[in-house]
Amino acid sequence: MSRCLIVLLILIFSVQNTSRCRAQELDEQKKQLDSSIQRAVQFLSKSQQPSGAWSFNSYGESTAATSLAIMAFMAAGYVPEEGPYGEQINKGIDWVLAHQADNGLVVHHKSHGPMYSHGISTLMLAEVAGMLTGEREKKCQAVLARAIKLIVSAQDVAKDKRNAGGWRYNQTSKDSDLSVTGWQLLALRAAKNIGCDISADHIDKAVAYVRHCRGRNNVGFAYQPGGAPSATRTGTGILALEICGQHHTREALDAGDYLVEHPLHPDEFYYFYGAYYCSVGMFQMGGEYWKKTRSTIVPQLLEMQKHDGSWLATKGSEKEAGKVYSTALAVLALAVEYQYLPIYQR
Repeated sequence: MSRCLIVLLILIFSVQNTSRCRAQELDEQKKQLDSSIQRAVQFLSKSQQPSGAWSFNSYGESTAATSLAIMAFMAAGYVPEEGPYGEQINKGIDWVLAHQADNGLVVHHKSHGPMYSHGISTLMLAEVAGMLTGEREKKCQAVLARAIKLIVSAQDVAKDKRNAGGWRYNQTSKDSDLSVTGWQLLALRAAKNIGCDISADHIDKAVAYVRHCRGRNNVGFAYQPGGAPSATRTGTGILALEICGQHHTREALDAGDYLVEHPLHPDEFYYFYGAYYCSVGMFQMGGEYWKKTRSTIVPQLLEMQKHDGSWLATKGSEKEAGKVYSTALAVLALAVEYQYLPIYQR
């Protein structure tokens, strides 16, 4: 046998062996991920209050906590009205539906920023609306319509050029930020996907505000226009652009490059918030953007999970929110490739 043939056979064997090892490694990680998600869902199941709600530590029973938990169940493949967690999900949905104020706001906890809870809850209702039947479906459609109307009216509040098109803590706020805007835009996009009457003008104005929030020197995305970029806000900006049809625009690509170079780190004050937005946003980007983000965030989350299946933030205000908050967002980040939630689908 010639030397060249021997070398060629060695190279072929080496490539095949490397590919086999890589496949085994990915299969093992998928098993770990699946197990992690199931343990987290079990934790959330045990954490539901008798009322049907879930709680944030600092604020008690909360429409935001309940809605995040419901979306975590759905992201893991569980749906209302059937399956092992169907009744628990039903109770959670009913509790949220029962907590809409006369003005349309869906909020039930003391907070400096009710539009956060409203956006998260409206997103959940838009995601779950097509899975409901009977009186629950009718109630959901009615509550959702009023919730969307409030989001639109809050965007229409007269604002200066710097803040136009976005949202802030209250429905009457005259300023805006990318964080609150992200949730409202997700809610509008999800509602539009199921046939709600959302004008293109309102989506376009929100996208314009998101673009305005590019970081200093047009690097990444910032909390407000002209601010310093961060991984968390950059993930928010990417997801907002991607779900609104701005796929692989210059702004999205530049932000994706920034996030690859400055990946989310557990020391960030809003790590779990960032894990959600960076995972879902970069999944929408696809290709190497998602592969590199996945290889960073998934191992981080798997290592950080507690023995009881939960996660708990250790920094800033996230720490005050408690385990339900961190666990729900961790599941939403880890389960993105399942694509069970409509908003996850490319």
